[in-house]
Amino acid sequence: MDETLLLIPGLPNDVGAQVLSMVPYSHQTRLKATCKSWYVFLSSKTLISLRCRLRRSHLLCVFPQDPSVSSPYLFDPESLAWRSLPHMPCNPHVYGLCNFTAIALGAHLYVLGGSLFDTRSFPMDRPSPSSSAFRFDFARFGWEQLSPMLSPRGSFACAAIPRLGQIVVAGGGSRHTLFGAAGSRMSSAERYDVERDEWVAVDGLPRYRAGCVGFMVEEREFWVMGGYGESRTISGVFPVDEYYKDAVVMDVKKNGCGKWREVGDMWEDGERARLGKIATIEEDFDRGRPAVFMLDNNDIFRYDMAANSWDRESSVPRKAPFHSSFGFVALDGELHVMSLLKAVDHIETRRSRQLKRAGTLFIQIYNPRQKSWRSLITKPPFHCPLDFNTAVMCTIQL
Repeated sequence: MDETLLLIPGLPNDVGAQVLSMVPYSHQTRLKATCKSWYVFLSSKTLISLRCRLRRSHLLCVFPQDPSVSSPYLFDPESLAWRSLPHMPCNPHVYGLCNFTAIALGAHLYVLGGSLFDTRSFPMDRPSPSSSAFRFDFARFGWEQLSPMLSPRGSFACAAIPRLGQIVVAGGGSRHTLFGAAGSRMSSAERYDVERDEWVAVDGLPRYRAGCVGFMVEEREFWVMGGYGESRTISGVFPVDEYYKDAVVMDVKKNGCGKWREVGDMWEDGERARLGKIATIEEDFDRGRPAVFMLDNNDIFRYDMAANSWDRESSVPRKAPFHSSFGFVALDGELHVMSLLKAVDHIETRRSRQLKRAGTLFIQIYNPRQKSWRSLITKPPFHCPLDFNTAVMCTIQL
């Protein structure tokens, strides 16, 4: 930045930079038009590095639909502000991307894999897995395409390893939201090195597992929970997935990954049909390890690693409306349970052919340390219905 351009008259630029860096991230776009010096500073990498040291905002990133046709959005719960992100680069041969994974590593946002339709394949109504990998650079405020994964996959387990600058993925398949039990299952696993832009295969899962969830424990163990493997048919016609009740764990090392070890069933027969939505908080104030929570209908459970069981933690104060679902994420040490108070009618939207907003977003927030609930309400800017069963969400600190 040109030193002759003052950020704030009467203050040295280093002090002015610290002042501007304290502005909530979601409001910075509005400030860029103030003057040339502010535009240059708010578009620089210096801003991101300063915020990492002085004031990080814990933001929620929501992908309501295919990010190549529908903008992702950042939501700042502290200031109740939304900010749109650019569309992801579009491939004219594919469409309907879903079941991809969005994950943050440092000040970058990654979108990996997914299930989609490819006009070059036959038959065209069969979903195909994707191996694509994209990264959003917040300093440059743009997308860049990365080396593709070794194996195309959707509905897979994924976790970031910040200390190593790596991302590890496992399992998955080609399942699409429009097809119940169709698609493939896989057991392969691989890890991505950010600095080298390189994917390397690691030891695969003990068995096929798709629709699973992954998380890191102390950046040393990669846990993969739940999911489905084989399928059975009812009356020899209707395919039904066989869901797993167990988990597998891999030791993660600097120069490679160890073997998988199996963890037994986490609940008894009849207790629940499948694993609920999972959210992890990096620091468990009681045990000194990451806390893993599951949303099962209207109840929140905490995972006891020693006993390999789920203990009931709390219940959601306001139940989800009939025929709707909850969104569930961990943000800044708290659990956010999201629902729509007034969803858009899909049939009316198609009839009117008009852009309508997705209603009011009601967020119930649980603090595990204080064991207390609070709530907030916001108007999301989406011009499409928000379905928590298909929307992809992740968190990032900027």
